[in-house]
Amino acid sequence: MRLDPALHYLDNAATTLVDPAVAEDVLSTLRGVWGNPSSLYAAGAQAQAHIQRARERVAQSLPGARADEIYFTAGGTESNNIALRGAARVRTAWADNIVTTGFEHPSVQNTLRALGRELGWQVVEVPPETDGTLDVQKLAGAVNKRTALVACMAVNNETGAVQDIAALAAAVKAKNSRCAVHVDAVQAWLRIPVDLKKWRGVDTLSLSGHKVHAPKGVGALYLCDNQRQHFAPPYAGGHQERGIRPGTENVAGIHALGLAARHGGGAAGIAARSAAAARLRARLLAGLADIGGITVNSPADGVPEILNFSTGRVNSQTMIEFLGQRQVYVSGGSACDKGEPSHTLLAMGCDGRTVKTALRVSFCADNTPQDVDALLDGLREGLAALRHI
Repeated sequence: MRLDPALHYLDNAATTLVDPAVAEDVLSTLRGVWGNPSSLYAAGAQAQAHIQRARERVAQSLPGARADEIYFTAGGTESNNIALRGAARVRTAWADNIVTTGFEHPSVQNTLRALGRELGWQVVEVPPETDGTLDVQKLAGAVNKRTALVACMAVNNETGAVQDIAALAAAVKAKNSRCAVHVDAVQAWLRIPVDLKKWRGVDTLSLSGHKVHAPKGVGALYLCDNQRQHFAPPYAGGHQERGIRPGTENVAGIHALGLAARHGGGAAGIAARSAAAARLRARLLAGLADIGGITVNSPADGVPEILNFSTGRVNSQTMIEFLGQRQVYVSGGSACDKGEPSHTLLAMGCDGRTVKTALRVSFCADNTPQDVDALLDGLREGLAALRHI
């Protein structure tokens, strides 16, 4: 899947290279499965069958989910918006507040803040601990009988911190069984087992294609069947995706998402990729220790694919540009923040210097020790050549 041995791409939490087999499938579908899935003739039935195959493959990657609980969207942001707005608006008769974390992706954080303004509700944001993990009891303690919904990401997109979703869902439902629980699993899917048999109490869950070697512009939403009657789709339109996400379906993208799910799913595949990433993470941590003066912001037990650290000396954007000139690509945090200071690190209580000099490295199965070494060499050169803050 690598494009060029001289290019060291270490920003897979922002987006991944499309799997060549998935790209070929997109072209094949565009050319050969051209019918409208809602049409009643053979070409339409063929397109609908492609969608159904993808629905089954995505469900198989989420133990405990049924195919008819999977709805296709344009990506993680749309999945989050549909889930949050759909859950809130049917609870206006009795609810007046929402509980979430202080480190959610902008598509969750900004949507919830907007809902708070629109509905006149309080939005309680529970900050993470200093290691980036969430104290489940603190979050559950903020839930009351008038809480409409709780939202928490499974894996933080900036630090890789893993949250105990099973414990969180159980604690929330114990406080208020009518409260909806939404999980942003965009960074978790195919990196850790997302087992809905164990994550009982999760009502909605969002996925995105471009984080798992599928194209951009396609994602999925899990909506638990027993919550369907407690859900108000935010869009008006046709019957597509059973009214949850109307509009003619992106058949090629959807089928590609299903293929990526099949390629990446299964406990054995996740374990193998995780082990490979852990070796690269260990190599990077050892190199950072040799450089000295580095602050690691990611927890030791986070997903091995994501490591956030701060140089304490050179502004993030300056270092990113310096590394980019050497074809080493990392980020300063969430791509959706467009260079803004990390709200995740701020919520963790990190000081200004740590936040301003933070870098995020994110691996995939195609990364090599040479990628890590190129990054470390670039960091050493940059720390020696660039102006310190």
